[in-house]
Amino acid sequence: MSSTTSSQSKDSILEFFVKACNKHGFSLDITLNVKGAVVTGTTITAQEYFETLAETFEDGNEIAQEIGERLVKAGEAAEDDNNNSDINFIHLKNTRVFCGDSNSTPSKGKILWRGKLDQVDGFFLGRISDSKS
Repeated sequence: MSSTTSSQSKDSILEFFVKACNKHGFSLDITLNVKGAVVTGTTITAQEYFETLAETFEDGNEIAQEIGERLVKAGEAAEDDNNNSDINFIHLKNTRVFCGDSNSTPSKGKILWRGKLDQVDGFFLGRISDSKS
């Protein structure tokens, strides 16, 4: 089945960048247009995304620690799936999201972001910084 008939297809160049990141740790600053929002950050591997996310739960109660353990397992599974040719998500760190004004959300912190590749309308290499930065 041809992906050209699909109304939601992934950009093959963006998918190539994500594969390079996941398989080889290739990281780059990128800005994405996603359904009217502008998302800017630095690409990270799926495994790094899940491991970093898991760290936020490690000092919590039993439930938080269970969530963290499951996220670590998801990261390990993502690492094992690197040979899979079907990449569906892009992961960013130090993310900022701009929705129609000059201020980003969030305005502070090191934010992780996960998005569906088939939802990205366009992209360019490089990051946008806050006007206050």
